[in-house]
Amino acid sequence: MKNALAATHAHDRAEALPAAGRARRVLVVDDVADNREVLTRRLVRRGFEVSEAVGGEDALRQIAGTSFDVVLLDIMMPDLSGNEVVQRLRANPAYADLPIIMVTAKSQSEDVVSSLSLGANDYITKPVDFEVALARINAQIDRRRVLEAAREQKKRLEEHSIALDYQLEDTASRLAQETQKREVTEERLRFLAYHDALTGLLNRQGFREALGGVLDGVASANAAEPILMFIDLDGFKAINDTYGHDIGDRLLAEVGRRLREALPRSSLVARLGGDEFAIVLEAPTNPETEAAELIETLSLPYPIGGHSVRVGASCGLATARAFVGDPFGLLNAADLAMYHAKAKGTGCVTVFEPRMLDTQRERRQIEVDLQDAVAEGRFEVHYQPILDMKTRRISGFEALLRWPHKTRGMVAPEVFIPLAEEIGLITRLGTWVLRKACEEAATWPNHICISVNLSPIQFECPSLLPTIVNTLAATGLPPHRLELEITESALLGTEGKNVRILQSIRELGVRVSIDDFGTGYSSLTYLRNFRFDKIKIDRRFVQGLRENASDTAIVRTIIMLGQNIGVGTTAEGVETEDQMTSLAAEGCDQGQGYLFSRPLTAEAARAFVALECLSIEDGSM
Repeated sequence: MKNALAATHAHDRAEALPAAGRARRVLVVDDVADNREVLTRRLVRRGFEVSEAVGGEDALRQIAGTSFDVVLLDIMMPDLSGNEVVQRLRANPAYADLPIIMVTAKSQSEDVVSSLSLGANDYITKPVDFEVALARINAQIDRRRVLEAAREQKKRLEEHSIALDYQLEDTASRLAQETQKREVTEERLRFLAYHDALTGLLNRQGFREALGGVLDGVASANAAEPILMFIDLDGFKAINDTYGHDIGDRLLAEVGRRLREALPRSSLVARLGGDEFAIVLEAPTNPETEAAELIETLSLPYPIGGHSVRVGASCGLATARAFVGDPFGLLNAADLAMYHAKAKGTGCVTVFEPRMLDTQRERRQIEVDLQDAVAEGRFEVHYQPILDMKTRRISGFEALLRWPHKTRGMVAPEVFIPLAEEIGLITRLGTWVLRKACEEAATWPNHICISVNLSPIQFECPSLLPTIVNTLAATGLPPHRLELEITESALLGTEGKNVRILQSIRELGVRVSIDDFGTGYSSLTYLRNFRFDKIKIDRRFVQGLRENASDTAIVRTIIMLGQNIGVGTTAEGVETEDQMTSLAAEGCDQGQGYLFSRPLTAEAARAFVALECLSIEDGSM
């Protein structure tokens, strides 16, 4: 094996040691001494405790006798290959969580795929970019520490659960004794059966029974008009993820307390489960106003455990008189109204309308049809050309998923894509689109690229990188001809983690563009921390060119920003020659839209490419 790691940099001598504490142990496995020496020297200067193994068998012996934080494992070794070492280690439960980073030449992509499938955690390529390698080593060490912390936490929770079981058994025993002594009253037992233990509010069963009594009371024409309010907290999952479930439970208890304090003592208030609450307002003067005021009260900060916790809420309203004798129907109506409110954005209030039932039935039918379509592969990929603004020649195509329904016709993506995300089908769909698009692009001329959209859920999927690697290997498409479009919404969340994912994609040779630029909240932050290959200008700004001064200024600013940082720009939704002229004058690089072509079937896209090639040959372009 060639000495692929021997090159290094003089500034290594100045690298500082890490903070005080136990040195992180690294095992460097390579049959080439120079390679081991280079990595060992640089890692030691960064504060690592490094051991060396001359081959696979030596590595297995050392791992059996010493605890390591991470293993850097060469794939190609004479005695035992890196993949065989991975396979043996992963077969032993004791080493299931040991981070293994493969060291490979760039030409060994199939070996990398095999390594990852056998259980390797990551890989670095030769010649080694030490900063990239260091980042990946630290990431794997941090990942293992998180797993160990989670395991320890699970152990503590299990111990706590056992202790609670003993406490519950003891409590049950004492309750039985007290019941025998008739010290626990029937009223107390009923309270425990019909109330939520966390908030003290009515639970779902208790509320349903109480709601039935309310509906019986409004049967007469002269009775007051109660309103059912269904509240769902906005962003509660993020609270649990950020602060932990203990803070989440305390927040729910505080929400219950605020509801009791804000409403009359006679009001029915319940926690139905999770972060859902229900309230019966007795003859409110202005239900929507009162509901909005209550939502505003719930949205004020909660001081909990040294944190100022904020949570929003959405609310649906339904009138009781329309559901006399049908408490389940009333709850469903208010629940439907709440989901319509949630769709409008946080803090909204919506009143139930009968058409919402039709919408619900329609949605459920579409959901069933969508699941059948995914199972049977009833989808198509269409391709919209992306043209160079100066030459009007094809630079690439954007792959667009289409669903031709057997009775509904072509279902709009804005209808079925969010639904696929909600019911857990989007990753499967996205993988299929990526494969089909790359297969088709491999048949085009080498200068034409393919752009594929990634949903936020796909972006967070742990299998994203292996999926990309496998797809490129299976289709034979060169990585530089694939461009992944990521919306700003996909980048909301942990910035450091997202940047690492983006860097990993780029290291495969795949291009990355930011889609719908300017419509979210994180664009400039990520442009500062990660070099995208392209900025896509949202069609809403393009449509307003020459008619709306703000849109014109925004487009000009985005193009200028791209030029200043060396990033290309593509305008979406170009429909007129005026828009084309304006964009070209501002220096926009590429455009796509109905001016050039609607999205095309695979066959039509090939014909579109062939026509351009003929035009170039006869000199008409």
